[in-house]
Amino acid sequence: MQVVLPDVETRATFEIRAERPMDEEEYFEFCALNSELRIERNADGVIIIMPTAGAETGFRNSDLTAQLAMWSKRDGRGRAFDSNAEYILPDGAALSPDASWVQSSRLEQFTKEQKKRFLPLCPDFVVELISPTDRLPKAQAKMRQWIDNGATLGWLIDADRRTVYVYRPGRELEELVNIDHLRGVGVVEGFRLEMDEIWSGL
Repeated sequence: MQVVLPDVETRATFEIRAERPMDEEEYFEFCALNSELRIERNADGVIIIMPTAGAETGFRNSDLTAQLAMWSKRDGRGRAFDSNAEYILPDGAALSPDASWVQSSRLEQFTKEQKKRFLPLCPDFVVELISPTDRLPKAQAKMRQWIDNGATLGWLIDADRRTVYVYRPGRELEELVNIDHLRGVGVVEGFRLEMDEIWSGL
């Protein structure tokens, strides 16, 4: 099924509720047929189509992903992914973080063909950037979902407010304001994210 979005001027999020939720094969094919769209699926099987990011969000995400990828190559313990990677979580949701990292030992269980599709796992580390169309409560709920499904560290970055929310299992939410860098802990100990370009934007 290919999607034709309504001709509207405002950038909005659309939901598709089917009588029967798509299985994993159907969902993958649906995303492939609509590759120009940003598509996720919630734990109830509802398909969520989101607006594409603007230039400034794209710039910030590019800087974030580049820093994570460069550190990951030097570190050698895992692999970094950009916003094109989508994961099938234990609760059935299919989500794409803006950046993520997975330990290599966890990736070894999958064949080459499986790695070409959505991986059925939760990444160890996720980063989400709040874009102009995002709402903070929804973004925070998504971060809690990452942690509930197995992520050991999550950063939610609200660049316009120069604020970072840090999520860890069993820990209180930490809020950091106007910092110049973030340091990874746990599985991504040693990663340092410089915030200058992310704060300043375009």
